[in-house]
Amino acid sequence: MSITVNIYYTGINGNARKFAEEMTEKGIVEAIREERGNLKYEYFFPMNDPETVLLIDSWKDQNSIDIHHQSPMMNEIIRLREKYDLHMRVERYISDEEGVPSSDEKYIRK
Repeated sequence: MSITVNIYYTGINGNARKFAEEMTEKGIVEAIREERGNLKYEYFFPMNDPETVLLIDSWKDQNSIDIHHQSPMMNEIIRLREKYDLHMRVERYISDEEGVPSSDEKYIRK
């Protein structure tokens, strides 16, 4: 079972994008990707909302997330969120161990 957390960061004057750029430039993104249990850490930019950035953050299990939240880099992430005055909306998903049903396969172009 893996856990995926979608975090929508919203700000003004392009601050959400600046936050994602600084996270990348400072090496925080790469450090998170290297943490034990991290499966994915990617930013996306919604076409219909230039003031929002979507982070898709996936982890092996809750313990991996808990360890990440206790890591020293969380203080830097929190500092950057405050610097850019970002507000967050969070969605959390638990993986379906069975994967994509065969009935859905015909709709997936590979």
